Amino acid sequence: MTKRTNEQWLSELRAGGARREAALVDLRAEILHGLPYALRDWLSPDNPQFTALAEDVTQETLMRALKNLDSFEGRSQFTTWAHKIAVRVALTELRRRRWKDMSLDHLLDSAENGGESGLMADTASGPEAVIERADLLARVQQMMMEELTGKQLRAMTAVGLKGMPLAEAAHQLGTDRNALYKLLHDARLRLKRRLAREGLTAGDLLAAFERG
Repeated sequence: MTKRTNEQWLSELRAGGARREAALVDLRAEILHGLPYALRDWLSPDNPQFTALAEDVTQETLMRALKNLDSFEGRSQFTTWAHKIAVRVALTELRRRRWKDMSLDHLLDSAENGGESGLMADTASGPEAVIERADLLARVQQMMMEELTGKQLRAMTAVGLKGMPLAEAAHQLGTDRNALYKLLHDARLRLKRRLAREGLTAGDLLAAFERG
């Protein structure tokens, strides 16, 4: 692979024709070479899915790099900049795939049956704090069941409790992101009113989960 300065990368990728194609071939090889190391904590290079993921990520990275050449400020090596784009693309794709086959019904069943959520992830807290948080989570889930519509409940369980990406939740609900934002906004207003009736505020809940 031809070694290039930052200026040479920019010049050749903007040039078009054979110079641009040669630079793209080398940049593609550079990205593919770095992905196994960059993603080792998320997906092993030995995983059967890795090769296909690397190809998809590399192609998307090349397109984004070409589109955003003017945003490169030269604070690092051009290849380092391209690798950062590749890692962001890869992690976004891995997160999307994680939820691809996870239905909202499955998430809802898990929440109703006391399944673990992001709110309960702090296992380092003492037993009293864990019990308090479990009780609060159970109360919040009960309020959700009583106050929200079926669609609001599915959305809040997926996005609020389980951390499903908005795009995937919108897809599974058969809606778009803007409509999902509105759905979640209305659901939160309902829950805030219920919390007020219970003598609680969102701040009370956050304070309880931050203790310990």
